[in-house]
Amino acid sequence: MTFSRSIAAVLLALFAPAALAPSEAAAQAEVARGKAALSVRGKFIDQRIAEFMEKNDVPGLAMAIVQAPYIPRSAGYGRASLSDDELASTKTMWNIGPLTQAFTAVAVFQLHEAQKLDIRAAIGKVLPDLPAAWAQVTVFELLQHASGIPDYRSSADFKEDRSYKPTELAALVSAQPLLFKSGTQVRMSATDFLLLGLIIERASGMSFHDFITRRQIEPLGLRATMFAEDFSTKSFLDRPHKRFTSEVPYLNPIEPAVGYREVAGKLVAADPKASANLFGFGSLWSSAEDISAWDIALAGSILVKSPENRALIYRPTTLVNGTIVPAMAGWEFTRHPGFMEIKGSSPGFSAYLSRFTAPSDLVCVTLLANKEGLDLTGLARDIAEAYKADLGADVESASIVTRESKFSVDETVARLEAQLAARKIPVFAIFDHADNAQKVGLELRPTKVIVFGNPQVGTKLMQDRQAIALDLPLRLSVWEDARKRVWVSYPSVGELAGQYGVRDTAVVSAMERLLDGLAARSTDVY
Repeated sequence: MTFSRSIAAVLLALFAPAALAPSEAAAQAEVARGKAALSVRGKFIDQRIAEFMEKNDVPGLAMAIVQAPYIPRSAGYGRASLSDDELASTKTMWNIGPLTQAFTAVAVFQLHEAQKLDIRAAIGKVLPDLPAAWAQVTVFELLQHASGIPDYRSSADFKEDRSYKPTELAALVSAQPLLFKSGTQVRMSATDFLLLGLIIERASGMSFHDFITRRQIEPLGLRATMFAEDFSTKSFLDRPHKRFTSEVPYLNPIEPAVGYREVAGKLVAADPKASANLFGFGSLWSSAEDISAWDIALAGSILVKSPENRALIYRPTTLVNGTIVPAMAGWEFTRHPGFMEIKGSSPGFSAYLSRFTAPSDLVCVTLLANKEGLDLTGLARDIAEAYKADLGADVESASIVTRESKFSVDETVARLEAQLAARKIPVFAIFDHADNAQKVGLELRPTKVIVFGNPQVGTKLMQDRQAIALDLPLRLSVWEDARKRVWVSYPSVGELAGQYGVRDTAVVSAMERLLDGLAARSTDVY
């Protein structure tokens, strides 16, 4: 299969250390460029999405796929609003939440390249009225989430339904001490990117809204990308739908979805104005198709001109104390060559963007949904695997859940142990299969299994169906594959419950949430 040499060269420049040599690339599975029937382990993409939405009670979802320089697939599923006749479509806008960080990072480097902002400067030189404890933090440390500045969302005084000015949000935590010495650790903080938004305003001489609009949204023609304050002039709400019969802008209209969160088992609408309180961090709205077009522009010099600057954003970062962190500016990086992802939730919404940028891959997946708190990582990886078989773990996901880690086997296990200790869940055993293999003269890549459980929960399952004792206590496997990628695998509790005929759905759901949460927190940086 061939692809554009110019695109390959651009991406090779971005990820030269991670790119596969031609002989290695030839050995990998081909990318399904132009293939009409796309499935993973016997299920078409649409089926996987439908199952995910049903299981997680998702009102609506949008997907777009990049195979650079094309967006060969863009689709909406379900409803953009449960109260109005609005379907999820290719033009539906969703609050993209933490994906906004990627736009903010681009803006910072655009100003840096224009010699209007020094990314190594202390932020106190740009914003002189900051608390003394914050003043020596650098612009780059804000990008790294290595500032130690507390997240204003954690303040007891923060009220999501109230409208704040950015300076008022910063003031909520201005008297608090740093969580750690800046440059020594990484912890995501919305305050970091709020400050970057203010720095962009000071350096550019225009509002954050205008700088993002003029330097990214308008040049790329992203008509379905805007801020909530733009809805009245740039979106085309029509309730009930009537104007499409006589006015062109209302044909497949650009309109914002309604976001939902689950409260007491019911979906409750979130206020769209809440996104404005995520200034610089989560305030943008966009369609999946627009995010994909913007994603293509990241590959070359359209947005950030210097390869060296792009490398600072799109590779693991090094802290001032020498620690290498597989994350930067909201992006996270696994050991899959050239892979990066950015994801998260905001009031009423969940968002995900992955990029497989090695020249042998060139697949990117955007997923946006109007339900808060969804983890779209596994679904997105399955979709990517439908385009190229070796983008996944080659594990049967119907019965085994698998997730790639950003860390080594040992570090991932250590993070799992810490998570279990924090939850006061006992660890019964840790099996080191590679060490056991070595003792009998055999070789095995790093493979560990951690066994744990809570008798109060497991006993309820066994009281329902005692035979399930064969698959208890719970366990997670952490293993390294032939390509040095590290994965966490665990049995699908829902599948197990179905096999044994367990009827206690509440316990099953709780155990699924536990395993999913443990896997996410042990494999992700943020």
